[in-house]
Amino acid sequence: MSGHEPGMRSPCPPPPGRSAELRRRFAEEVRCERPGLSALCLLVAAEGDGTLDEAGMDAVEIELDRLAGELPHRPGSPHAWAVALRDLLGERYAFHGLADDCRRLESSLLHEVLRRRRGLPILLSVVWIEVARRAGAPVYGVALPGHFVVGFGDPGGAGAGQVLADPFDGGRVLTGPDAELLVAGATGGPLEPSMLAPAGTLEVVARVLNNVRAWAATRPERTDVGLWALDLALLLPSHPARLRYERAQLLVQRGEFMTGAAELETYAEVVAAVDPTAADRIRGEALAARALLN
Repeated sequence: MSGHEPGMRSPCPPPPGRSAELRRRFAEEVRCERPGLSALCLLVAAEGDGTLDEAGMDAVEIELDRLAGELPHRPGSPHAWAVALRDLLGERYAFHGLADDCRRLESSLLHEVLRRRRGLPILLSVVWIEVARRAGAPVYGVALPGHFVVGFGDPGGAGAGQVLADPFDGGRVLTGPDAELLVAGATGGPLEPSMLAPAGTLEVVARVLNNVRAWAATRPERTDVGLWALDLALLLPSHPARLRYERAQLLVQRGEFMTGAAELETYAEVVAAVDPTAADRIRGEALAARALLN
């Protein structure tokens, strides 16, 4: 699988023709009855890293299949599945995360996470989910506030047979108090039962793209990354209308004043029906963007 060694500059998007093809496939996949998690994460990764070609994408799926084949045959209870994944991925292959992984774009790109065996909690969880699913485990993502983990068994709390594992911590199997501490650390509040519900595939992908946008937002020189992440997020069937405003602002920031101003005006028309004051402010931003052309 292609990759970038530590110390190299972060990956760059592919040429326009390749990008258009990836976006077409992404738009098709998100509208499938059962969209594929690894397929969507690989399309995101290929949009982020122009060196990831079709052979590289196939190699990721083959590696996920291979890892699944190393799991014990149907270990049994949800807890046994969690332990089997921890032993294989966390201990034998040393998949885990470190605090500085959030500073690397590669930590959000599935092929790089599989190569480096490092990444953000949500991407490591994608590896856990895809390997476990291929082996027949009752597995799903759990979007705890501020920290993504993996669930096995029936969702709805420990009493319902649910077991949580933290791939960022090498697949450590979490007790009830462990999960409560994670939530308290992120929100200062208690763990609510609703937080333990399975995260849908598109919810996971939206959160991956949010992470990419957050990475780009702190790097003014990488507005290209912010733009492709926004464009993919806008292809999701359900997305916040505000993303269009964010895209228009990013275009202006990139110096694409006419296009950005036009998109601000279009968004202002949408907002006007519910918040005329906000619409006037956005129109003012559009005027200011057009003035930058003079």
